Amino acid sequence: MTHRPDTLEHAPLGRESAYPEHYDAGLLYPIPRAANRTPLGIEAGRLPFVGEDEWHAFEVSWLNPRGKPRVAVARFRLPAESPHLIESKSWKLYLNGFNQTRFDSREQVIETLERDLAKAAGAPVAVELFDLDDPALAVCRLPGECLDDLDIEIDAYIPSAECLTVGEEIVEETLYSHLLKSNCPVTGQPDWGSVLIRYRGPRLEREGLLRYLIGYRQHQDFHEHCVEHIFMDLMARAKPERLLVLARYVRRGGLDISPWRATPGERPPEPLRLSRQ
Repeated sequence: MTHRPDTLEHAPLGRESAYPEHYDAGLLYPIPRAANRTPLGIEAGRLPFVGEDEWHAFEVSWLNPRGKPRVAVARFRLPAESPHLIESKSWKLYLNGFNQTRFDSREQVIETLERDLAKAAGAPVAVELFDLDDPALAVCRLPGECLDDLDIEIDAYIPSAECLTVGEEIVEETLYSHLLKSNCPVTGQPDWGSVLIRYRGPRLEREGLLRYLIGYRQHQDFHEHCVEHIFMDLMARAKPERLLVLARYVRRGGLDISPWRATPGERPPEPLRLSRQ
């Protein structure tokens, strides 16, 4: 079936859906990134960052040639430069279609996923399958300094870049918070997460940074665009030499999304699965 980018008007998110019993690549629903990037001053083809949307799927299963179920955890890496993101419920419906479908091998499953997801996203998508006991899935902690014990007063729950201020000292540090929360732009459901900020540049004032991050608490947007919003605000207000913004969102419906955006040359820590994922 043909994949076509569309608006949220016809997306399966927030609608009652019948769960498929067999494989159907046409269930994937691409959404153009451009509409949410334009208000941030991000031009198509001239991205001010590099990055990926890293997804984990914890409900992946298929049948082997003899009809015996196989299970795995999948990791997907969708490049930030892809013209489309993929709506999460459509992704889950698509994966459910594998449950009663026979595949000749694990490799065929990976090849099928890579082909279909790349067609929907408009760019190559990397796929890994892990056994459930694989050490790569072990829970880890974020590196750096946690901001969450700062004793601050909060009176606004929308993101305001004016909260972001810096000093004159040039530093290189990693800060994080587990207090990130935003809301789905379609259903209004809460999306809980942790966010890590690694940078070199004028020292960020910690209280203002935490106040800014908590400001997303009533903000409605997709995970990917929240991370891009944070990145753009930090670049505009703090003007760091280097910057990485990484969010690890709590799974919902068997899927978690962990986008990261960075200045060219920066890379995130090795894949981190946190306790809430």
